[in-house]
Amino acid sequence: MSQSLEETALSKVKRGPNRASYDKDLAIEIIDAALMCHVGQTKDGQVFVTPTCHWREGDYFYWHAHSKARNVKGPIDEPEKVCINVSLLDGLVLARSAMHHSVNYRSVTLFGVPELIDDKEEKVRQFKLFLDKVSPGRWEALRPVNEQEIKATGVVRIKIEEASVKMRAEPPIDDPADNEWPVWAGVVPLKENGYRLSKTRFKRNTILSQHRPMRTNTQKSQGQD
Repeated sequence: MSQSLEETALSKVKRGPNRASYDKDLAIEIIDAALMCHVGQTKDGQVFVTPTCHWREGDYFYWHAHSKARNVKGPIDEPEKVCINVSLLDGLVLARSAMHHSVNYRSVTLFGVPELIDDKEEKVRQFKLFLDKVSPGRWEALRPVNEQEIKATGVVRIKIEEASVKMRAEPPIDDPADNEWPVWAGVVPLKENGYRLSKTRFKRNTILSQHRPMRTNTQKSQGQD
């Protein structure tokens, strides 16, 4: 049986609650499928939102940055609850009126007070988990991380508990009076295809095909005329 996320005054979806879910397995699926998140926090009354890459282990959501970066150091120096959003764009919803255009998407919003990972061995283990998400099996082929790199990189985590999912996965919802309007309407699916190698220096005989970048799986919605 799937566990439920903690529905609080912060995590409860108020606008469009019919698109909300508090299913933890669904949240984890979205978190694992995405490579990037946005971390929201405040400093001296000013809101900052920082994009960064993330990964997950068990019930914990991790991200990293320079050890002195605001989105890692700030909430540790002055403990505060941050807000994190993870989103996947699945399709463009083209309706028969401008008003009803939309997008199909999956998103998770999480809240929590970050916990610093400062144990050296644990940090390195988390580095490997992150790289395994991006390019499985690549870690073992790389030059080992050194002391300077470990010290320069900050790793923090929050528990996946106070959170909610919001998503849309449906065709356009036109006004009945517009159904006969002579223009195509439907969903244009979007798919993330990873990235390509370009302008990178390689030694002769370097094997490029051994470690493939992560490909995210996005839902494909069927368009309706």
